[in-house]
Amino acid sequence: MKIGKILVKKRRSKNLTQSQVAEQSGVSRVHYTHIENGVRRPSPDVAQKIAKLLDFDWTIFFTQSSNEKKQKAI
Repeated sequence: MKIGKILVKKRRSKNLTQSQVAEQSGVSRVHYTHIENGVRRPSPDVAQKIAKLLDFDWTIFFTQSSNEKKQKAI
């Protein structure tokens, strides 16, 4: 599952809006939307805040994209 789908699923399960997640993570709503859509990757600090809020392992932001790149190269 792609990170964006994970973020949307987690966010919706907690009845949060993109604006609420962004505010609580210390980024703009536009920046969070870019993260959720896979346009941008968060810094480790922001990744940890989002993951803590949505209750998942923050390293998925970095391992997920690496795994996807490897799969595309094969």
